[in-house]
Amino acid sequence: MTPSRLFNAGFLAGTLALSGAAAAMPDFSFNTDELPDDGDVVVYVTAGGGLGDLGRELDEATGGRLSGAIEVMEFSGEFGETLTLPAVAPFRQVVVIGAGDEALGTRDLHDLGGHAAMAADDEDGLAIVFDALDAAVDAAGAHLALGYALGDYRFTTYKTVDDIRDDGEVVLVGSGRADQRAFETDLGHLAEGITLARNLGSEPGNTLWPQRFVEHVQAAFEDVDDVTITVLDADDIRARGMGALMGVGQGSIHDPRLLVVQYRGSDDAPIALAGKGITFDTGGISIKPNENMWYMKSDLSGAAAVAGAVLAAAKREENVHVVGVMPLAENMPSQDAIRPGDVLTTMSGKTVEIMSTDAEGRLLLVDAVYYAQQEFEPRMLLNIATLTGSAARATGAEYAAVITRDLPLSLEMMEVGEASGEDVWPLPLHPNHFTQIESLIADIKNTGGSPGASIGAAVIGINVAEDLPWVHLDIAGVDWRDEATPTAPVGHAGWGVRFMDELLRREADQAQ
Repeated sequence: MTPSRLFNAGFLAGTLALSGAAAAMPDFSFNTDELPDDGDVVVYVTAGGGLGDLGRELDEATGGRLSGAIEVMEFSGEFGETLTLPAVAPFRQVVVIGAGDEALGTRDLHDLGGHAAMAADDEDGLAIVFDALDAAVDAAGAHLALGYALGDYRFTTYKTVDDIRDDGEVVLVGSGRADQRAFETDLGHLAEGITLARNLGSEPGNTLWPQRFVEHVQAAFEDVDDVTITVLDADDIRARGMGALMGVGQGSIHDPRLLVVQYRGSDDAPIALAGKGITFDTGGISIKPNENMWYMKSDLSGAAAVAGAVLAAAKREENVHVVGVMPLAENMPSQDAIRPGDVLTTMSGKTVEIMSTDAEGRLLLVDAVYYAQQEFEPRMLLNIATLTGSAARATGAEYAAVITRDLPLSLEMMEVGEASGEDVWPLPLHPNHFTQIESLIADIKNTGGSPGASIGAAVIGINVAEDLPWVHLDIAGVDWRDEATPTAPVGHAGWGVRFMDELLRREADQAQ
């Protein structure tokens, strides 16, 4: 494909992966309305199989075989419906995707881009014809490209060379300069942040531990303006009195870290994002059963999402001040590990009796959220974690659990989730949940009572100022996909990057 008015946005390809990782975006090309002469094509149609002007040109090139196949197959054009037509001369393959009959928002466009990635093969190049779409937002081509990048993701670092599929050029036919600008200056960076989170969550525990997590994130932020990175090692953590974070990590040969990435895109008080970063979770002395323990390589999903969200905001130069706080530890059983019954002293001075060493994520966050408040005086605090099976059972694979002190804030977060494509559903936080974690010998205990998701939030909440807007996200049910969605293949979803990105966009808009 060599359209005469083609601008290439492949500048990001190859920059998205971790060192040694093979997960990167295809080359996206914009600003062309020239159809290819052959190869693979995706064309979107409206309800009833309606084609746009370029789609009709495509049909003419096939001698009417495209429209004939749509009619014969009784293709309805419902949103997300897919019809694959091989050998529709002169094309190797044409994939028809329904777009429905309603105006399409950003979330719809991302899903449609993801449907294309799931159904089509771009190894030898791909053209996407989308002029039939009724988009309710600008730069529809850029949003399709973002969705395609998310749906096309594969983590192939440890596959042999023969197993790796090469990505070819993906041409957005019918796109313009606005699409190119939107992708290059904004949405491409969001895709990069999500890819970073997915790569981190996909790495096995024997290649990723706290210091290695730090190094990967430092590499991702290399040469990004207005960013300050601070790393606290084990001695710094002890010196600051972070006994909860230190306690979780002391059973491992890999010392804990506290990674802080500050992007100062405005002079306003910051938004603080704190993410749980357990690089592998055995459960410690309260060891987990072996079945499915391998999933626990992704128990750093909260920290990975924070890193990705801050990266996206910083690279697009968002008008926001944001601080990402990532407490990192490996939870292992050993002669040095904490035991059930031990008492740890948090940075605030509050003490915690350990009832289960497998309730460790809240211990990381109880120190991290206090640190964020003391160091940065944020105007809002959000923490995110794969915290409890209780949340996963309550909200399933469709929603993350959101817990706040007041319902209006939870409802606001539901709007953020709806807009971002990452849905949340509120769970309660009642004064009784704080009563249930009272300890006989310490200030609190780290488990106790039900529901478990609310109890986990209450433990973290003991170190959150009552007058500070605070959002707790429990993503235990959504961080890993056993079944693909249009924008999340099987594997690590990078969940939370889009949610926090949307939150930061809204905060930036309010500040203007």
